[in-house]
Amino acid sequence: MWWEQQFSLGAGAWLWIGAARQSWEEIGNRILKSAGVEDGDPESIRSTYLEIVNQALSAVAGALSVRARQEVACKEGREAAPPVSDDAATYSFELGVGDGTFPVLGVFSKTLLDLPETPAQAEAPKRTEPGQAKAAAGEGAKPSAIDLLLDVELPVSVSFGRRAASAEGCHQTNHGVDRGIDRAVSEPVDVIVNNCVIARGEVVVVEGNFGVRIRQVISRAERLRTLY
Repeated sequence: MWWEQQFSLGAGAWLWIGAARQSWEEIGNRILKSAGVEDGDPESIRSTYLEIVNQALSAVAGALSVRARQEVACKEGREAAPPVSDDAATYSFELGVGDGTFPVLGVFSKTLLDLPETPAQAEAPKRTEPGQAKAAAGEGAKPSAIDLLLDVELPVSVSFGRRAASAEGCHQTNHGVDRGIDRAVSEPVDVIVNNCVIARGEVVVVEGNFGVRIRQVISRAERLRTLY
């Protein structure tokens, strides 16, 4: 299954992510199981895998913003295979989920390959850790392009509730004043990844550390409605 993603860098800024059925089904299934869903149906497994791909591509857009020195966003994507082109470069890499690794392909358009490295990236030593993504396209490909998928970070936060307040009201708030939020203490908290609610759960304490036990992985349609 291929996912085609265009970025707001012009008509030629494309990236395709592809995985064999065995790989994307196992990735989606493992993520659902880690969230407590033991028997995910085929559509849930498929949508879960695509959600992971889209979250990663959002982070890639952030890396592209640094390189292009301008705001780069993901445009609407779709399921489509990459065209046959000598200008594109294909890289293979492994996606680790739990104790397993699964091969995934990334095809970069020439526009993305030609983006210059930032000074920090040019001076930084290249990593050679086990499992690092490897170029598979031949001598003409630029190894630096795969850096867009390395060290991708997604911010994760937990929301206990929200409350709307004016700037004046916030300024007048004193220490110790209970302002209240839009949900009770006993209600599930939101798990937010990259400004999007992906799950709900309950707060737990393990060996003195706070954590969240996932109780519900919300649907893809609901995730779109809960963008922060």
